[in-house]
Amino acid sequence: MTVKEVAEKFPFKVLNRADSADEKEIKTVYCCDLLSIAMSRMTEDAAWVTVMSNMNTLAVASLTDVSCVILAEGVAVEDNMLTKAKEQGIALFSTDMPVYEAASLIGKSLEK
Repeated sequence: MTVKEVAEKFPFKVLNRADSADEKEIKTVYCCDLLSIAMSRMTEDAAWVTVMSNMNTLAVASLTDVSCVILAEGVAVEDNMLTKAKEQGIALFSTDMPVYEAASLIGKSLEK
């Protein structure tokens, strides 16, 4: 599955559709809100589902080169975060779903 397929297939709001990230492959889903742990354990082929909506989240996404970030549970996103995601080419989505439901939705598709 690719980031482009996530954008087209799932009921997530596309906050930043980074063309450079469209073909990034997603092989796993990672859920973690503690940024230091996410930074040390997340793989670049992951869709990261989190409720941490701040600039540090984008820094971790950039450092790990994660496939995309999905902000769950309806967390608010500030304009400066959207601007930074665009500048860095980070695919960013949001959803009102709880973290587990959003992750499960992608995870079940990966199993097929």
